[in-house]
Amino acid sequence: MVKGLRLFLSSVLFLGVTTFGYSAEDFKAQILFNGSSSLAPVISKISTNFIEENITWDKVNKEFPQKNIAIYVSSGGSGAGVKSVLEGISDFGMVARNVKDSEKAKFKNYQEFVVASDALTISVNNENPILKYQKNISNETLKKIFSGEYRYWSDVDSRLEKKEIVVVTRDLGGGAHEVFQNVIMGDTDVKMDAIQAPSMGALATKLVENKYAIGYASFGVYNQNKDKLTALSVEGVEPTIDNILSGTYKIQRPLLFIKDGALTVSEKAFVDYIFSEEGMAAVEASGYIPVK
Repeated sequence: MVKGLRLFLSSVLFLGVTTFGYSAEDFKAQILFNGSSSLAPVISKISTNFIEENITWDKVNKEFPQKNIAIYVSSGGSGAGVKSVLEGISDFGMVARNVKDSEKAKFKNYQEFVVASDALTISVNNENPILKYQKNISNETLKKIFSGEYRYWSDVDSRLEKKEIVVVTRDLGGGAHEVFQNVIMGDTDVKMDAIQAPSMGALATKLVENKYAIGYASFGVYNQNKDKLTALSVEGVEPTIDNILSGTYKIQRPLLFIKDGALTVSEKAFVDYIFSEEGMAAVEASGYIPVK
């Protein structure tokens, strides 16, 4: 009986089966994220830390095989993040907005993981002349600026020179623009000649380069450029952490990633790391408001 048990255990070890119930050959050593360009740098930073700390999966958990950790992060927008999971192209989709019910309905076993709170700050260059007269803007004025009804800064405030307003947005198919459209623009379209930046970093750069520009920089990117940009209050409410968390500042959104189906053991290990103290510290260092 003992001999038979030893033979059984030897067979199990030979096949590479662990206490987790999978074979070493089937272990998923590679994880793919795709989607939001706002969340992508955060997940990239966390994954870099995770890989540098462990190198191979057995260092994460001794029950895991000695395979190199491979986590790939690519950005293509929130919509692309949802689509990539549905089409099986990536394991996780990164989204910088609320996921629509119509999107959730397409998943067999929808899961979401909220990483941080973010807001879209209405930001201008520190040298923008409007700051001499006002640091608050109304929803109605924003709508007129972004629709093109107001073409010059003198339209916003008669004390300003007749300098053209340079409107900078994210790409109109991205999560950030969808939030701005819903909260501020409503049924009014953003003007056709607005500059569409491919990322939040690129949007901030446009604002830094042109003192007559205005755009909606994410809270994280704004915090990284506070020495060059000023965030206006909207309807008298500043984009502070307290105002964002309380919902008082309205132009806000969650940063999250989604999954269809159960997590593999390696995915769960990395997701646990994202929500660990180290992971949340990386979120905060990126300028966003961590979930805990």
